[in-house]
Amino acid sequence: MKKDMTFNRSSILLLAMKSRTFIALLILLVIFSLLAPNFFTLTSLVLVAKHVALYAILSIGMTAVIISGGIDLSVGAIVGLCGIIAGNLILNGMPIDAFGVIIYFSVPIVMLIAAITGMIAGLINGFFISYVNVPPFITTLGTMYIARGIALIYSKGETLPYLVGKDILGNTGFPILGSMQILGLPLAVWIMLIIALITGFIFKKQPLGWHIFAVGGNEHSAELSGVRIKKVKLFVYMLSGFCAAIAGLIATSQLVAAHPATGNSWEMNAIAASVLGGTSMSGGIGTIGGTIVGAFVIGVLNDGMVMLGVSEFWQMIIKGAVIIIAVIVDQFQRNMESKIALKMRNS
Repeated sequence: MKKDMTFNRSSILLLAMKSRTFIALLILLVIFSLLAPNFFTLTSLVLVAKHVALYAILSIGMTAVIISGGIDLSVGAIVGLCGIIAGNLILNGMPIDAFGVIIYFSVPIVMLIAAITGMIAGLINGFFISYVNVPPFITTLGTMYIARGIALIYSKGETLPYLVGKDILGNTGFPILGSMQILGLPLAVWIMLIIALITGFIFKKQPLGWHIFAVGGNEHSAELSGVRIKKVKLFVYMLSGFCAAIAGLIATSQLVAAHPATGNSWEMNAIAASVLGGTSMSGGIGTIGGTIVGAFVIGVLNDGMVMLGVSEFWQMIIKGAVIIIAVIVDQFQRNMESKIALKMRNS
């Protein structure tokens, strides 16, 4: 009888830990609704949704990378770089000195160029990690500095303001990406949902998704099973770069201005959202749905603390503590799952 009671308590505790992100979100919503009366206004909720969409898009790419057993510290810098590239193309166009002309692209082409830039940055990360065997931490740390430096050089360290374009140049409409609403939800939220659904489909229904989990679970075994390790890693880092580019475009559109420091430290938010959502830092485990909920926790936490006037320094401390606690709980959950599985086999 005692064994059964202990087993049931362990199962209940395990279920609570699996639902920890959703529980944390509910607690935060209750706390901020009580402490900040304006938190549940329509304006505030729309603002939170915009921020959550940015964190979630960035976190989807990060989740794929972490599941594969890697890490990507460059996403925040890629956000800033892609935003600067888009802003500069809209504001100044592309000069062709040899012919003495300046080419101005339409907004969809500008967005495509920025997205390709993000994917190229991810491709570079994936190449050095897969083919040169440079550790992911070192590779993406270096890429982070390079991307941020290029953004500063490209913009000369200045903000590129008023990115509305001109009718005569055919490059108007960029602010729509950050301001448009469909059925009461910001366009950014719909973009997030589309990326999440496509990525979730790949994870659940496509061999590539299974290979990503296999590589993160046990790279050596995956290789013996015929999984193309290098191509899998190239894909996840290119996906991460693409997601960073989209986040950069949305953030720049919302501000109607580009700044080279945009996205600074956003990689921490992406990692935190992924880990909070149940993605294991050791690789092989994670879900897109969990990551979305984790992004909501980070978004609500950030906006709630701002509304309460919490110092930015304390916000950094709290977010750092959240990451550490999430990893500790994740490790505790994995150990408990192993113990319960062992008990079930022995019984």
